[in-house]
Amino acid sequence: MPQAVDDDSYEDLLSLWSDLESGMGILLGHPASVQDFPRKIAQYDHWMQALLQQDTDASLYLLFQLATTSTIGYSTSHALVCAALCHITAVEMALPAEHRTSLVRAAMTMNIAMTHLQDTLALQKERPTPAQQAAISTHAAHGRALLAERGITDTLWLDIVDRHHQEPSTSGPTTDAARLATVLHTVDRYAAMISPRQSRAGGSASDSARAITTARADARRDDVSHALVKVVGLNPPGTFVRLDTGQVAVVLRRSGTEDQPLVASVLDAQGNPIHPPRLQLVRSQGPRIKAGLPRSAVLLDLDHRTMVRLGIFAASRPGAAPA
Repeated sequence: MPQAVDDDSYEDLLSLWSDLESGMGILLGHPASVQDFPRKIAQYDHWMQALLQQDTDASLYLLFQLATTSTIGYSTSHALVCAALCHITAVEMALPAEHRTSLVRAAMTMNIAMTHLQDTLALQKERPTPAQQAAISTHAAHGRALLAERGITDTLWLDIVDRHHQEPSTSGPTTDAARLATVLHTVDRYAAMISPRQSRAGGSASDSARAITTARADARRDDVSHALVKVVGLNPPGTFVRLDTGQVAVVLRRSGTEDQPLVASVLDAQGNPIHPPRLQLVRSQGPRIKAGLPRSAVLLDLDHRTMVRLGIFAASRPGAAPA
């Protein structure tokens, strides 16, 4: 389990993720006004890596809460979640450093040609209009061109953006760009399935994980989906689960076993809030996870500082979480 941070460091972590999201919102929403665009993207990439390294589980908690609760500024939150998931998946897959860099920066900028449209669509109950659908269909190519205009010369980065909505080839040789586009395509689908829209509620992380590991085109996508689920867990930090006791819990931290995370029960079997939340380590002998839950199924606002501090407390004191 990753080393926990102290309270002062956590306060910084919470505010820094918020600052990073805000900065990316300006960058993606108004790229023409950004001086030295390539350097700014590189700064945000390094910033994100530092936050993930500081406490990966707390960062995942915040990112998955962001993915499942945010509809205002959806495009930026989705880009940030995908970039973080691409980073940790690339590490799990032992991708070369230069490939990880191109992949993560492509994830940050894949929808740069339709940032405002994507935000609009997240709040729109109706199906896309013909004009909106045309913009959706061409945004990858337009994004590549826009990035090149802003000074991006990394051909691999540009190729990944151009290909990120293409279905992976099921046969024949493949290029670096195609392999990395498969990573981004898989992560993009996974994150999109758990994110809410006005037209539909988001799904559970466990359902999204099953979707990407069963609806695969070939072994290349299979490798990506299993690497992603292996590193974040079937129910990642920041997502909700129902336990076999009937309680609803939020996942706080991963453990060494994919389906046995540290959780905090927040609702009892009758749906009443539990104060304070009860720490529990999911184990084979119980309590066990009965099902993953979408965020829309849990009508409870969480105090994120309290929840992550609980995870930090348990991580820093082995045996603190009751069985």
